[in-house]
Amino acid sequence: MGNTLQKIQEDELPDESQPFCCKICMEPLLLPSTKFKNQNLCVHPFCIDCITRYISVKLVDNVIEIPCPFPTCNQFLDPIGCRNLVDSELFDKWSEKLCEYSVLGLTRCYCPNRNCSALILDECGGVATRSKCPNCKRLFCFQCKLPWHAVFQCEESGALRDKNDVVFGKLAERKKWQRCPKCRSFVQLSDGCRFITCRCRANFCYNCGMRVDRPHGRWPNI
Repeated sequence: MGNTLQKIQEDELPDESQPFCCKICMEPLLLPSTKFKNQNLCVHPFCIDCITRYISVKLVDNVIEIPCPFPTCNQFLDPIGCRNLVDSELFDKWSEKLCEYSVLGLTRCYCPNRNCSALILDECGGVATRSKCPNCKRLFCFQCKLPWHAVFQCEESGALRDKNDVVFGKLAERKKWQRCPKCRSFVQLSDGCRFITCRCRANFCYNCGMRVDRPHGRWPNI
């Protein structure tokens, strides 16, 4: 794991026989046995029930190194110490991902499809964008880790809440429509000159999408 495991000295440990208040649910608890112990890496008071739910949510979200939930703590939860807090299937998944994270040096991400979450490696190098999950076969963007947004940019994809936007984007990608570099409107060229004047009055080349002041090169009227 990425953090250094530095255990707290015994004389710095709090009195485990005393009641405590969980910093997640804020419930006062009397039984010391209900207090979570992070292998003495940190001693913030959390109840086992809250920590168990916290770990489960993080694992579902593909968080590999799970931080201590205390806001100012820089320690991570020790997987071995948490082994009995989550079901065996979830712990096995956590262990596998920890191995993948520590051994593999390639750029990686996980399939954004929650029913899949397969590990995907960038073995080609360069800037990977449009990618297909080898497991569920769905398209996604390797850069923003979201379902494929076709001709829309990564920063625009978060606003695509309407399915019609996604369908339109895929149509524009298939038809190879160009976008105005100024107002980002879509432009379809049926025929004629490829020197385009958009309705926002910006001029651009339909071939390369770059903004230009006058036609450049020899363009066929097709």
